[in-house]
Amino acid sequence: MNQTKRVGIVGLLQESNTFIGEWTTRRHFEEDLLLRGEAIRERMAGTPHEVGGFFEELDRFGVEAVPVFLARALPYGTIRRADFEGLVDELLEAVAEAGRLDGLLVAPHGATVAEGHPDADGYWLGRLREQVGPGVPIVATLDPHANLSPAMVAATDAIFAYRTNPHLDQRETGLRAARLLLATLEGMVASAQAAAFPPMAINIRSQNTSESPMREFYEEAAALADRPGVLSHSILLGFPYADVTEMGSSVLVVTDGDGALARDMAEAIAARMWERRTDFEPVQIEAAEAVALAGEREERPVVLLDMGDNVGGGSPANGTAIVREWLRGGACGKAFVCLHDPAAVEAAVAAGMGDVFEGAVGDAAEPVKGVFRVRSLHDGIFRETQARHGGFSVFDQGPTAVLELEGTGLVVMATTRRMAPFSLAQLTSCGVDPADFDLIVAKGVIAPMAAYEPVAKGGFLHVDTPGVTRADMTKLEYRERRRPMFPFERE
Repeated sequence: MNQTKRVGIVGLLQESNTFIGEWTTRRHFEEDLLLRGEAIRERMAGTPHEVGGFFEELDRFGVEAVPVFLARALPYGTIRRADFEGLVDELLEAVAEAGRLDGLLVAPHGATVAEGHPDADGYWLGRLREQVGPGVPIVATLDPHANLSPAMVAATDAIFAYRTNPHLDQRETGLRAARLLLATLEGMVASAQAAAFPPMAINIRSQNTSESPMREFYEEAAALADRPGVLSHSILLGFPYADVTEMGSSVLVVTDGDGALARDMAEAIAARMWERRTDFEPVQIEAAEAVALAGEREERPVVLLDMGDNVGGGSPANGTAIVREWLRGGACGKAFVCLHDPAAVEAAVAAGMGDVFEGAVGDAAEPVKGVFRVRSLHDGIFRETQARHGGFSVFDQGPTAVLELEGTGLVVMATTRRMAPFSLAQLTSCGVDPADFDLIVAKGVIAPMAAYEPVAKGGFLHVDTPGVTRADMTKLEYRERRRPMFPFERE
C-alpha cells in the first residue's frame, strides 16, 4: 500500500428522540466527545468503537490516518439548530485544514435529527461531499438503528451498518469499511450501492439480532446477498423515536460497480423483510405482570428491561414504574434501580456517608418516597474493558450516591448525569454486586443485555412501561412519518 495515501477520519453521532421536549445542545457533546486532530487518536485508537477499527486497519496497511473531527453525544432530544450548524461548520473547517485527503472514513449515527434539519446525517454528509468533491471516496459506518435516507446514500460511496444488536461488532464494522476504502484507493474495486425502503418499521423489542425472529431474518438476508459481486449488505432496523419522514426500516447493498445488482439485491431483501413484517410484532407485558413473573422464577436475579425509560433511546433515566409496582406488591427480596436524580445526590452528600435523609427519588411526578440511608458516595467515573453496546470504554455519570430505602430491600443508585446501562462496571465500581439482588431494573431494551447477561441468572423480561421510548410505537403521536406504514396502517 502506498504510504503517501492520507485518509481522513470524521464522526458526528447522536441518536435524537424527537418526543423529548428538550434540546440536545453543544454541552451534551462536550460532556461525551468533542475532539479535533490527534486528540481523537489518543481517545479512540484501540477502543471497540468503529473509529478504533478505522485506525487499526489504516495502520495495518501503512496508510496515514488523519484524525480530523469527532463529536458524539448520548441519545437525547433534537439538536438545537445553532449548535448543530455550528458543529457542522467546525467539521468542515477541520476537513479544509487537514490538507490533501485521498479518502474519508466517516461515522454518522444515522438517526440524528436537528432543528431545521430532520435528516441531519444526510445534511452533513451532503455538505461534506460538496466540499471534497466527487473524486474523494467517502465510506461510512452506521448504527443499525439508523433511519436511512436517500441523501445519505447519495453522499457516500459505500455504507456499512453494524451487524449485531446489542452492538458488539462496531470495531469490526470500522475494519470492514476501512478495508473497502483502501481497496477503492488501490483501484481494486469501484463500489456501487443502492437502498430499498419498505413501508414498515420494526418494533424495537424485536431488534435483537441473536434472537428470533431477527436472527433468522439476518440469516435469510445473508443467503440472498451471497452473490458474486456483492461486497456488503446492511439491514437498517430503524429508530422509531424520531418523528421524521425517514423513520423506518431499510436495506442497503454495496456491489463492485454493478448498480443494477445492488438495487435488485436490496429490493429482494426488503421484500423478504416485508413478508415477515408480522413476525416482528412482539407480545408486550406491563410492569405489574412483569414483577409477578419475576417473582415466579427460581433463579435470581431477574433483569427487568424498562423499555419506556430506555436511556439508549434518549429517555430521562428517572422512571420508577417498575420499582413502584414492586414496592406495591410487598417488596419481597432485594431490588436495584439506577435513577438520574441530581437533587437526590445533593441530598445524599449533605447527609453524609452512613446517615439518612427523608425525600423523594426519581421522576418528580411519580417518585419513590421515604427515608434513604446513604450507603456510599462516588465520583461516577468507570471503565469497561470488554466490547459492549455503543463502543464506549470510559464512562462518567457524575457524582453518584448509592442509597437504601429504609424498611425495604430497594437499593437506588442516584446519578448526576444520565447513563445508559451498557456496563456492569456502573454497579461494581460503586461496590454494588448484581448477585445480591432478586430483581434488577435496567433502563433499555436490547443494549443492556450484553453487559447483564453474565449475571442475569433468572433471565430477562422486557417491560412496556410508559415514556418517550415505550416499546409500543403505535401509542406515540407521529406527525411527520410516512403513510401508509406498518404497523400503524395494517394493510
